[in-house]
Amino acid sequence: MGHPRKARKKYDTPPHPWNAERIKDENKLMVKYGLKNKKEIWKADTLVRKYSREARYLLGFSSDQVEHERLELLGHLIRIGVLPENAALEDILNLTVEDILRRRLQTVVFKKGLARTPKEARMFVVHGHIALNGKKINSPSYVVLKEQEDQIGFYGSSPVAKQIEEFNSQAKKVKTEDNAE
Repeated sequence: MGHPRKARKKYDTPPHPWNAERIKDENKLMVKYGLKNKKEIWKADTLVRKYSREARYLLGFSSDQVEHERLELLGHLIRIGVLPENAALEDILNLTVEDILRRRLQTVVFKKGLARTPKEARMFVVHGHIALNGKKINSPSYVVLKEQEDQIGFYGSSPVAKQIEEFNSQAKKVKTEDNAE
């Protein structure tokens, strides 16, 4: 067991720290998804490797227990929205880091149009302006389930939400005035 206040790290570092191609790819991902540091990429990569390892293990066996574990793994990945509904166990082997990064709250907030940039989406989440089903979530790495996507919005008492509502109402007013002329 370990000390409860000292959590284990949830990622593996790259085997070779100065690989130029890997560093360029990681920098592109950091810009595309507005990540704070490369540790977030390494966490996603570790998750992908864990899922692939488990899928390879399950592909090697054929029994009732393995069937149950296979359905459990596929159900988990389908529920979080990484795989489509009709996915097979072999599809897990094709997962990429970007598949995991797309399911983060920060990315979903940006894709829904609640923020103009991924960095702004991260700031909204960290500062407590984003809520999931009315509950404030301030962790940008929160993995959003597929069924929760439409429940994401601004927190009720958030000043950002009020400013955006005012801006949208003024934009609608200007638009209707332009159409009236």
